[in-house]
Amino acid sequence: MPELKIYDIFISHAWRYSDDYYSLVKLLNEAPNFTWRNYSDPKHDPVVDPDDDVGRRKLVKELDEQIRPVNCVIIISGMYVAYSDWIQTEIDIAKQYRKPIIGVKPLGQERTPQAVQDVADEMVGWNTDSIVSVIRRHAL
Repeated sequence: MPELKIYDIFISHAWRYSDDYYSLVKLLNEAPNFTWRNYSDPKHDPVVDPDDDVGRRKLVKELDEQIRPVNCVIIISGMYVAYSDWIQTEIDIAKQYRKPIIGVKPLGQERTPQAVQDVADEMVGWNTDSIVSVIRRHAL
């Protein structure tokens, strides 16, 4: 059997809405025949204070360093995305480096923000096989 590729992935998330993030991490960790490295910072380990200018600049630099080496960026497209400047910053960085952007609709959600639909290379439902397939299709 050929050796499996290890996918380097950044998962965009809002610290205030982290349940979907942790569910997606668990889903990817448990996916059969799929190996990945998580380049995202979790909620419990915020890098800096984003409420001051120095912290904001440092956070943008940290996000740049996290997104630059990845094979793709996943955006969990809950409706809160439409109100998050930080998630837009992550999208902008991903586009700057021409990283594939995958939009994942949270479980049970009917609507997705237009901002994510406009930039996503592909949108996918909350299903392990679908998410892994779209990563394999689009990852650099």
